[in-house]
Amino acid sequence: MNYKNFTRRKVLQIAALALSLSGLGLQAQSYPNSKPVKIIVPFAPGGTTDILARLIGKHLQERLGVPVNMENRTGAGGSIGADTVAKSIPDGHTLVMGSIGTHATNSLIYPKMPYDSVSDFAPIAMAGSATLVLVVHPSLGVNTVNGLIDLLRNKPNIYSYASGGVAASQHLAGELFKYATGVSMQHIAYKGSAGALTDLLSGRVPIMFADLPLVLPHIQSGALRALAVADPEPSPALPGIPTVSQSGVPGYVASAWYALFAPAKTPGPVLVRLQTEVVDILKLPELRKVMLDQGVRPGNIYGEELRKFQENEISRWRASIKAANIQTE
Repeated sequence: MNYKNFTRRKVLQIAALALSLSGLGLQAQSYPNSKPVKIIVPFAPGGTTDILARLIGKHLQERLGVPVNMENRTGAGGSIGADTVAKSIPDGHTLVMGSIGTHATNSLIYPKMPYDSVSDFAPIAMAGSATLVLVVHPSLGVNTVNGLIDLLRNKPNIYSYASGGVAASQHLAGELFKYATGVSMQHIAYKGSAGALTDLLSGRVPIMFADLPLVLPHIQSGALRALAVADPEPSPALPGIPTVSQSGVPGYVASAWYALFAPAKTPGPVLVRLQTEVVDILKLPELRKVMLDQGVRPGNIYGEELRKFQENEISRWRASIKAANIQTE
């Protein structure tokens, strides 16, 4: 190496880089700095987003050795909670359990977004994806998808369907169903799936494309009737229940996914620590059994692969949302 070519400026640059790398190393070694970690759930308690955050948070707390607390911060289809994290200090102590809405489709539906779904976050890991199941209240008097389609065609705009919020997966699934079948029904958005479930069980809003973990016990008890699942294949958790595509709506597929994100610019070593822990947590047999029994497939992508998945989801839904004319209300 020719040391004669080293100017004072270059020496300072190298020193700054060394200090930066040293700082990152210290951050990784000291994280989580004896400080609690907070996971913001951008929807109300009781929904799948909340359930997954608490399941993973419990194990993350054991592994990090500090409290991992949950905070439900609702509004604007989850955008308020997600924006809180986007604007938080990027030190790994404030995370968000995001969804297809908060980290993909909200940007296609809301005219103004307070954050960029991709660039304002550092992806940690996919938590899982849940089967969406088309359920109705028994009082509706239909037993099949075709029966529901006939009812909605004969009585347009008389019936309503529930969702966990504008741009939530349940909303997208309902609007795509309307577009694919030509039926009419009103959309009722709630501040989370748990609130929608209350009115669904009462029959006040008799139709919903619901996350399977949310409604499985009520299907089993007979309080709700499952007509079809929105996955490409039938669900093992619902033997005998066909897919929407098999039920006369060819090619229909809709899904719900959930992933953990940190603010952008979170130090690389901190992200690696979080990714490693969450990926290991999702491999735990007892956790996988709980998730699979509830109709949630554990996630298996993280980091930049998750970012690419996000970008693909935004591209995939853009044409569908435009064709179905899905808008904020």
